[in-house]
Amino acid sequence: MDLLQQIVARAKANKQRIVLPEAEEERTLKAADKVLADDIADLILIGNPDNIASLALQMGLKNIDKATIVDPQNNPKSEEYAELLAELRKKKGMTIEQARDLVTNNNLYLGCMIIKTEGADGQISGALSTTGDTLRPALQIIKCTPGITCVSGAMLLISKEKEYGENGVVVFGDVAVTPNPTADQLSQIAYTTAETAKSVAGIAEPRVAMLSFSTKGSAKDAIDKATGKSVYIIDKVLEATKLAQEKYPELHVDGELQADAALVPSVATKKAPGSDIAGKANVLIAPNLEVGNIGYKMVQRLGGVSAIGPILQGIARPVNDLSRGCSVDDIYYMVAITSCQAQDAKK
Repeated sequence: MDLLQQIVARAKANKQRIVLPEAEEERTLKAADKVLADDIADLILIGNPDNIASLALQMGLKNIDKATIVDPQNNPKSEEYAELLAELRKKKGMTIEQARDLVTNNNLYLGCMIIKTEGADGQISGALSTTGDTLRPALQIIKCTPGITCVSGAMLLISKEKEYGENGVVVFGDVAVTPNPTADQLSQIAYTTAETAKSVAGIAEPRVAMLSFSTKGSAKDAIDKATGKSVYIIDKVLEATKLAQEKYPELHVDGELQADAALVPSVATKKAPGSDIAGKANVLIAPNLEVGNIGYKMVQRLGGVSAIGPILQGIARPVNDLSRGCSVDDIYYMVAITSCQAQDAKK
């Protein structure tokens, strides 16, 4: 059984309630039909019921009637949601009229309100929406996991080279959200990516490598003479590693490590002989978004690695983002991934 099959099996074993707020979009509706046919999750579809029924009929979908359909224009809970949203955002100046408009005319806000009032466990959007549109209501309504202030995105990298990572699986963050994290934010990214490794990839013991272009002092940051501060990233990675070890004592983490020292045992014995992570890492943390995004796309395109994600992390209940070029299978598997995250968030 490969990793995606394992994720689907875990989702089916403890079904969660997942909101699809873009339910009138064809790929989303096809994926929903497949999810419902395979009994992976209980789905809440937001959209016009007549439009959804018409599309399902046109596409020959047989299972959509198993979903709960919420019509945002005729929703008996609209006023309850509007009042709560206005209360949540009153310090930001939101009026009850603005809140009513959002829960009626913005399906992403409505979905997050359903989660906030414990009517659902997670949400997926992005087939029609930007990442910013997906994240905004999540951060305003659901907010971050307690103790976490930094949202990030992790990618599952699945290689045919089984000697690397966890039988060929590596979880890599941040690849999607925070452009230039501080040391404290980087330590949070290390923790939340390790949690994603457990909840989604099924890795029982995440071993986290904080990446840099140096291994254990093999290189030094350049110093800006005017400020006395380092110009590059090694010092930040070192500080982030120390913070992660202090804040999350149960986390197995080490740095700074170059990518080869983190992944390859023979290189690790030469470059970092005292490290219990080097050569055995299954979670990799990029020092910034530029490195993370370029890195995963390079191994995906040039190395033949399968890349699944990004999986958003750090939100109190899972809200995940899709590419607007996503496929039906992408949405299908993201439902399963979100369900696994939701199971873990309830623990």
